[in-house]
Amino acid sequence: MARRIPKTDVLVTLMGAPHASDQVTSALRLTQALLERGAGVQVWTCGYATLLTQRALGEDKPRNLADWNTDYPSMARVASGMLEAFPDQLYWYGCRFCSDDRGAHDHLPQVVLRPPAGYAANVAAARRVIKIGVI
Repeated sequence: MARRIPKTDVLVTLMGAPHASDQVTSALRLTQALLERGAGVQVWTCGYATLLTQRALGEDKPRNLADWNTDYPSMARVASGMLEAFPDQLYWYGCRFCSDDRGAHDHLPQVVLRPPAGYAANVAAARRVIKIGVI
């Protein structure tokens, strides 16, 4: 039986390498702002963006030699924090094929992996779609 995709205001599609530019950080800031305004949001990750929710990333990024005493959260912690703070507003999906291709198997428990053919149902469930990045 097919999984029902909840209706949301926005679908944010993140594609490609998450650390090649500030695009992913900007998209997550946009997602946070939308959630704080009461919007329902889906995040779909594809390509190397599927690595954002790997539990192996831990809680913090490696220390910054220029600012040794400051801890910076990992992307997995940022995603986990938003998922926990907005459980009825935020839905996180990952492309199963992209995830498998990159060996990304240990996602946060709230992440739902779907085949690429399932993306159309996510698009249909959203009022607006934003795509960021390239594969």
